[in-house]
Amino acid sequence: MSSRENIRGLLCRREMLRALGGGAGTLGMLSALAPELRAGTSSHFPGRAKRVIHLFMNGGPFQGDFFDPKPALRTFAGQRPPEADLRTERRTGGLLPSPFRFRPCGESGVPVSELLPLTSACIDDICVLRSTWTDNPNHGPALLLMNNGTILPTRPSMGSWLSYGLGSENENLPGYVVLCPGKPVRFSILWTSAFLPGSHQGTYINHADPVPDKLIPFLKNAAADRRTQEEQVRLISRLNEYQLERTGPDNQLEGRLRAMETAFRMQFTATEAFDLNQETKETRALYGEGHFANGCLLARRLSERGVRFVQVYYGDGQPWDTHSDHNSAAVALSRNIDRPIAALLQDLKQRGLLDETLILWGGEFGRTPTSENGSGRDHNHYGFTTWMAGGGVRGGQTYGETDEFGFRAVQDRVHVHDLHATMLHLLGLNHEQLTYRYAGRDFRLTDVAGRVIREVVQG
Repeated sequence: MSSRENIRGLLCRREMLRALGGGAGTLGMLSALAPELRAGTSSHFPGRAKRVIHLFMNGGPFQGDFFDPKPALRTFAGQRPPEADLRTERRTGGLLPSPFRFRPCGESGVPVSELLPLTSACIDDICVLRSTWTDNPNHGPALLLMNNGTILPTRPSMGSWLSYGLGSENENLPGYVVLCPGKPVRFSILWTSAFLPGSHQGTYINHADPVPDKLIPFLKNAAADRRTQEEQVRLISRLNEYQLERTGPDNQLEGRLRAMETAFRMQFTATEAFDLNQETKETRALYGEGHFANGCLLARRLSERGVRFVQVYYGDGQPWDTHSDHNSAAVALSRNIDRPIAALLQDLKQRGLLDETLILWGGEFGRTPTSENGSGRDHNHYGFTTWMAGGGVRGGQTYGETDEFGFRAVQDRVHVHDLHATMLHLLGLNHEQLTYRYAGRDFRLTDVAGRVIREVVQG
């Protein structure tokens, strides 16, 4: 075959790919996978967890309202101690105590706020990390660091790293799904696969309307039946094999083809996976109503079907960004998360899935113990609370401490890199060995830092 014929064949193949790219239902490629894609299917050592659900409170909740009581705030209310002279995003005033009461909960006696009466009943499964900290007090950089392990917008997200490291348990669904009823700040950069193969990109689902056909637009192919699509698959598979023989592995192309293959199969399986009407009335009542409740229930359904990483954003934009009228917002926000979180933990546990499903909770940072504009709270990245449950985590404990007012993490500090390293460890992945070579350098989720918090790991 002449060079001109090869070029013509390649161009025809690309045109076919473009033509097939009009809708998810038309996409299907049984392609030969590149070595990098084949490699990411096993752990470095036996892990306790198989998958992750990340409950993300975008905007940043105040740690002193939920899991980190600070009696000194009441004692010195309105005053401005030297500890308050920190560089935050905006100017703040005096100490502002949380009006919400705490009580010891569970057999462990971990203190939990009255804002979370249902979640507090699950505290013996939860490990509260009171000493989390991050590098930047602004939403954009902090969102990127929490989700992508760096403030640079050119690195893969943690869900993409997890998909790359462990592969998928269900070839008919994406390995990484992002549920958000709207668009958070930074949007798709937060679930990008960046330089990793494109098949590890997060699949964004706006679940504002939990009807399967509306959740995933263009899921079904109205122009071709299944037999016709399968014939297209076989043809493009042969063309792809021919191309690989000529050029060798092409990670970008292979990643795209693998994503298309998943999309082809999704049209026959996704409707069932995303259909909340298949749940019993009792289960729907257990989770409650609202976007976050639906997101938690969808997360359970996707997790039990083998989706490796499910991220549930609380809402559109930055709903936890309470620069004014903080206390009223905290009541409303906590009411919306309490029942769904408790239901998710209980539901996973009674199904025997909690031990192998790691739950992460938190925002990109916390909020200040001082007031902003009298009734609000500014961003605080020096010390805030996250928590982990299930997946090999030792529940019923707190780890680390902030100072007496809650400004800084001062004991057993947990950087975001440490959080990521621990997550990967629980999944059987060594954060220093999970690397990808790009532009002459080996990259990893934890950059050049991170330590596993072994005190919170079972066994």
